[in-house]
Amino acid sequence: AIEAVVAAMRAHPQMAEVQRQGCAALVNVCSVDDAAGRARSQRAAEAGTVEAIVAAMRAHPQVQKMVCRALVNVCFGTDGAALARKQ
Repeated sequence: AIEAVVAAMRAHPQMAEVQRQGCAALVNVCSVDDAAGRARSQRAAEAGTVEAIVAAMRAHPQVQKMVCRALVNVCFGTDGAALARKQ
């Protein structure tokens, strides 16, 4: 599911609603702070979500709130992998 979200965001960069909904999906998928949630956040980062989220932020100022929530959830944590995602 994560890869499909990133693919949709990349395929439709000009569509603000696709970007907002993609970020909303990432917020939900990466929202739990347990081993499974951290694994999903790492998988999301490896799938290119940070780059897709930043592109959405640059292209669509009107989706900033959801974009920020997605970045927080994808990058959340204090383990080594989370610290790397924040780079």
